[in-house]
Formats: sequence, structure tokens, C-alpha cells
Amino acid sequence: MTRINKITITAVIALFSLTNLRAQQTLSLSQEECRQRALAYSEDVKRSENKIEQAQIDKYSTATAFLPKIDATGMGIYMTPFEMTDMGAKMRMDGAYMAGVSLLQPIYTGGKILTGRKMAKMGEEVAHEQQRMTKMDVIVDADNAYWTYLAVSRKVKMMESYSRQMDTIYNQTQAALSVGLATENDMLRVEAKRSEIKYQTQKVQNGADLCRMSLCRVIGVDFETKIELTDTLFISNQPTVSFSDDLTTRPELKLLQKNVDINEQQIKMVRSDMLPTIALTAGYTYFGNIKMETMVQTPTGYMPYTSEFKGGIGTAMLAVQIPILHWGEGFKKVKKARFELENAQLDLEKNTKLLNLQVQQAIRNVQDAYQMIETATLALRQAEENLRVVQNRYRESMATLTDLLDAQSQWQQSESNYIEAQSQYKIYETEYLRATGNL
Repeated sequence: MTRINKITITAVIALFSLTNLRAQQTLSLSQEECRQRALAYSEDVKRSENKIEQAQIDKYSTATAFLPKIDATGMGIYMTPFEMTDMGAKMRMDGAYMAGVSLLQPIYTGGKILTGRKMAKMGEEVAHEQQRMTKMDVIVDADNAYWTYLAVSRKVKMMESYSRQMDTIYNQTQAALSVGLATENDMLRVEAKRSEIKYQTQKVQNGADLCRMSLCRVIGVDFETKIELTDTLFISNQPTVSFSDDLTTRPELKLLQKNVDINEQQIKMVRSDMLPTIALTAGYTYFGNIKMETMVQTPTGYMPYTSEFKGGIGTAMLAVQIPILHWGEGFKKVKKARFELENAQLDLEKNTKLLNLQVQQAIRNVQDAYQMIETATLALRQAEENLRVVQNRYRESMATLTDLLDAQSQWQQSESNYIEAQSQYKIYETEYLRATGNL
């Protein structure tokens, strides 16, 4: 075997081992780590950061409107000579040049610059609130994926326990059948129930795998990554949140208020177009290589003479522009802007009521979910006790196979309800924190 073939085989083996290692790696994940990973991976959060940067650039751009603007210009000129008949001379500009610098300093713009500065600052604040709202949405998705995967994983363990119970009953029934203490019908019923449980177990395992991949997507890891959840405790006593219907920290409410504020400034911006503007302009221009060819009289007769013009010109000007007659255009624009302000105020009023309703619904959901946990806990304890009693009676031939199968089904359903109630409580808890702007 050649050296090249050995190297190739070694590389393939290493790549295969790396692929298997990647597929088999396990990630230990707490709820807080899940949130942080989701925030770091989210494209929406990164996009919101870009919007903040854009808003800061806009704010800087408006700040420069107070400063003088300085521009430089330069040009070279070539023009065919032309005669000045009144003077009997020719002007040549076959290499003339001009270069200058100008300055423009706004003095009064009707408040447009100050208003633009305020609006740009509000735009930055809006971008920050939008980012906070985006982060809250990402955290809600992360918590939902985390607790859902935990709930389904616990259901998998429950079904595996249920399957082991049925395996025990199968073995017991098979032994009883061999000595004539059970019937073929009993055996068929156990086999049917056993097959049903295996089907349900496979279905739950498939669901758990999908939930795991959904969680991998949220936190930005490979879909083959195995995840071990470390926060596996739900609640045992009272709800862990202190209920409040305060909306002052809700980003949606702040965005609605900012929309009202921006529309107020927009009225000032439109009104500024109806006011005078004053600006100071200054400049300096240098020119050269402009030649004049003519004939001059000398004692000996006429001789050609060429003179060159060059020098600099400085200018300063105070410009005032006063709008006089625009046929009511400015007043109509102000009126339109006032309608926009009124619409923004109506949106604020309407959505404030909807947000309050959302908070009340979130509070109710948490309270109801906790009550469901209490109910499910009681039902599970009763089902566990009933199953224990029926199992003992069945071993002593004081209960029928039907009683035992029914008791196991009740325990399985109660355990499933208990898991769902706990996971739903944690999801509703996160929703409540988002509804009040405290997430």
C-alpha cells in the first residue's frame, strides 16, 4: 500500500470518527443558558442591533446640520479664441483654471434642525424598544421549546415505565396460562394492550426527537446534538410570580407613545417650512491663465501684446428666504400632520386597552394553570394509590385483569396530565412576564 493511500484512509477514518463524535455529543442546558444561546444566535436580534446602529448614524447626521458646511470646487477651461470687436482684441482660455472654497452656515431654519435632532433621538429610542421586544419574543420561543422538550422527555420515561409494567403483566399472564389460571382471551387482551403501549411509546419518542430538534434550532446548534436539560423541576407550592397589571415597562406601549411624540414633532417640522430661513454664505475663488491678445501702439508702430488675468475673489452673503404665497399648501400640510397625530393618539388609546386585556388574560392563565397542577397532582396521587391497591389485589386473585388494565390506563393518563399541567404553567409564566414587560 502506498504512502498516499495510507494517508487517505487515515483521513477518512478521522473524518468518520469526528462525524460520529459530533452526532453523539451531549449538551447540558439550563433554562438561562437556553435563553442566552437563543439571544446570541437569533437573526432577529442581530437585525435589531443593526437598526440601532442605523438610528445612531441618523442622530449623528442631524447633529451635523448645526455645523457649517465647507466645499471646494475646481475646474479647468479650454475655449477657442474669440474676438472682441469693440476692443480689437482676442481672449484666449486654452488653459484657464478656477479653484475655490465655499462655506454655508445655517443661522435660522424655522426650527427644522432642532426638530430633526429630536426626531432622530426618538428614532434611536424606538430602535432600542424594538430590540427589547425582539429579545422578549426570542426568550418566549426559547422557554416554550425548553419546557415542551422537558415535558415530552418525561412522557417518554413514563411510557417506558408503563411498558415495563405491561411486560411484567405479560409474563405473569403467560405463566398463569401455562397452569390453567388464565384464559387465551386474557392473553390476547394483554398482548393487544402491550402492542398499543409500544405504539404510543414510539410515537412519544418521535415527538421528543422533533422537540429536541426544535430546541436545537432555537439555540443554534446542530440538529444531531443530544441535549440534557438540567432545570427539570417545575413548581411544588404557590405560583412563583407576583401578579401586577402595570404596563409602564411594556415595549409596545412605549413604541405607541413614541409614535405620538414623533407625530407631534412632525407638525413642527411641517410648520417650519412656512417660516423664514436665514443662512450665511462665504467663499473665495482663485482664477488664472486667462489671456487677452491685442495690438498696442509703440514709437515704431503697432506690436502684438498679451496680458494675463489672474487673482482671487472673496464673497460673503447673508441670504434670507421668506415664504409669501404658496396657495395654502403649508396650512394643508400642517392640518394633515395633525390628523396623523390624532390617529396616533387613537392607536395608543385603543392598544392600551388591548394590552391591559392581554395582561389580565396572562394573569388568568397562570392562575388557572396552577389550579390545574393542583388538580392533576391530586388525581395522580389517587391513580397511583389505586394502581398499587389493584396490583396487590390482582396478585392475590382478588381483582380481574380488566381492573388492573383500567388502573394502569388511569395512572398513565393522570401522569400525562400532571406533566402537561406543569410544563404549561412554566410557559404561561413566561408569557405573563412578557405581557407586563418584565421578561
